[in-house]
Amino acid sequence: MNPASFSDAELEALLADLQRWPDVQTPNLFAADAADRLILDTCATWHREACTSWPDSITIIGDHYGALSLGALALGSTQVRVHCDSLTARQAIEANVQRLLPELAARLTFYPLAQAATSATHILLALPRGLDVLDEQVAAITAVASAQARLFAGGRIKHMSRSMNEVLSLRFAQLDVSLARQKSRVLTAALPLESQPASKFPATATHEVNDTSFSLHAGAGTFGAARLDPGTRLLLENLPDLTEHHRLVDLACGNGSIGVFAALTHRHLTVDASDHSASAVASTLAAAEANGLSARLTAVQDDALSRLPDHSASLITLNPPFHIGNTVTADIAFKLIDDAARVLAPGGQLLCVFNSHLRYRKELLRRVGPTTQLARDKTFTVTSSIAAH
Repeated sequence: MNPASFSDAELEALLADLQRWPDVQTPNLFAADAADRLILDTCATWHREACTSWPDSITIIGDHYGALSLGALALGSTQVRVHCDSLTARQAIEANVQRLLPELAARLTFYPLAQAATSATHILLALPRGLDVLDEQVAAITAVASAQARLFAGGRIKHMSRSMNEVLSLRFAQLDVSLARQKSRVLTAALPLESQPASKFPATATHEVNDTSFSLHAGAGTFGAARLDPGTRLLLENLPDLTEHHRLVDLACGNGSIGVFAALTHRHLTVDASDHSASAVASTLAAAEANGLSARLTAVQDDALSRLPDHSASLITLNPPFHIGNTVTADIAFKLIDDAARVLAPGGQLLCVFNSHLRYRKELLRRVGPTTQLARDKTFTVTSSIAAH
């Protein structure tokens, strides 16, 4: 079998063998879905009808676990340029290519969003959840892609809207919508427009909590962008005295609002922030600079707290996500809580905010240690857990 010219059956077998590791793996979560398959098939069909071969070079945006990236390699691309915001997604893609197509791994390279589509003629994109994220991605693509660029953007119909067509039409001269297949659809956009609206991102906003003002500067791919989400606000309004701590580990930092506020209100405190999202890390660093905190607040991309040794922190803050991509699940929150428990020193404190209906308090008690409620409103709960180990 030639790995660079898979048959339909061989390609399907490859996609079926993909794994989600190191992301959460449960029976209802899959590494490839019908939208991935339709994106690859739509691109391949377009080339067959145009009597051209699968492109030698291709750009992939938003791949989750490698379905698009490995699919492009299997179908014959000799250069695959990939941008994925999530570190976990990048690790999953790297693990899958090393396990399934090691002889082609050198053909795959990762790039920042602004560079991924440089001179690209073919781009495969897994449609994101938000319209702002889509617009940010498409603006970055059309700014550097070939004038003949063609974009194949696909997703599950239940997560798509007609507004996505409008976003693409603002930046491409042509747009075609595929027929539905297995509850998925592909939007094919071609010929980037010379005149386009300016991107709204990164966005900037100023907020005030307990008489402390701070600014946020965030990309669309950052949770909440530059907004202060209500759960985080409740945590900040009820942040306990942190004078006994010298270092705060801000896990899943998002736009950096927790770390920035804590550093502004506790001048002795240094903040070690991290997030799986490259956009979130860039947004947190931008917020630190905007608030004069670059000397005391750092941010890095990490899978949970993998960079930190056991029992190495006395204080961790966490506003955990409750979904992975378009799938609602508590597993990602439990993964983060478990890693926080590992990193906390005996007697260390985890400050956590979560949607009250999720009832995480029992899990925090079981996974971390004694847990008390600091605040609660109609939607969110803020807790303090003390590491028992």
